[in-house]
Amino acid sequence: MSLNEYGINLTTDTAMQAEMLGDHLPPDSSMDDLLAALRAAAEPTRLRILALASHGELTVSELVRTLGQSQPRISRHLKLLTEAGLLVRHREGSWAFHRLADDGPGAEVARHLNALLPQSDNRDGILAQDRERLTDVKTARAEKAEAYFRDNAERWDQLRSLHVDDAKVENAIGKLLPATGIKNLLDLGTGTGRMLEVFSSRARRGTGIDLSHEMLTVARDKLEKAGCANCQVRQGDLYQLPFGSGDFDAITIHQVLHFLNEPDRAIAEAARVLAPGGFLLIADFAPHGLESLREDHEHRRLGFDGDEIKSFFRRNRLTLKDTISLAGDPLTVVLWMAEKPQTDTTP
Repeated sequence: MSLNEYGINLTTDTAMQAEMLGDHLPPDSSMDDLLAALRAAAEPTRLRILALASHGELTVSELVRTLGQSQPRISRHLKLLTEAGLLVRHREGSWAFHRLADDGPGAEVARHLNALLPQSDNRDGILAQDRERLTDVKTARAEKAEAYFRDNAERWDQLRSLHVDDAKVENAIGKLLPATGIKNLLDLGTGTGRMLEVFSSRARRGTGIDLSHEMLTVARDKLEKAGCANCQVRQGDLYQLPFGSGDFDAITIHQVLHFLNEPDRAIAEAARVLAPGGFLLIADFAPHGLESLREDHEHRRLGFDGDEIKSFFRRNRLTLKDTISLAGDPLTVVLWMAEKPQTDTTP
């Protein structure tokens, strides 16, 4: 099988195609970057990988199962595509996930090539077979996620019964978060990805961070089923986020602080990656006396009072903008919304 069979001639006259794509590149992109991306894609298996990656992020093992090739060979292809900027890679424990790049000349090349590939199952048997196998892989992944959630559903339902209905909490959060215009939304301790699922339509891009690989498996499945293509989840440490300062203009920390030994460190790290003028929203319990939550649900803190949250904000140069209290029986959920000043006046 050659690339010509796809109707795309990358191996000859590559420079001409680079010029055709040049108008779509960011202003700081070079022709060399574009040519490197085109050369990296100019191989049948790598083109198939790009087509599969358009359906969501995938691990090496999932690509091995889908493409029917050896792990070392798939890894070499992924390395080339990543180095050329067509894919991005992130590690999650012993796993590595790959997805189409969001920005840069490689991202533009990948988008254009996928648009040129035949979408009808009748036009290309190889791509159709790949899509069928990918469906099988996703089905297996979904079944695993559902099994985990089913096995743990009782403990989540038990906790939910103690506080105000989730729908009321989400509605209140929706009133505090900007309705439009969020560029990058970050959900810390994302769990099953519920905050991203509910508020993905308000953001250009959403990212969830969690330490639990099992929870992230559930989150990926839920986000995919909900059609949240602009969202992704990553395994990461809330105390040491893998992002630069000011990368996000809205951050949510929903029912997470009470699990942490050092909630103030988590808020400090959230403040670091929050852009000037951005918002940090915390949803957690008011102080309560349910000691059983420590033993049964691994809670470290039995809620937070307003003065403590205010002190967290103050130490991190955040300004409290609004507070909403939602009474439950026996647990009350409180929402705190803070803003990062546009300019830092601290000497």
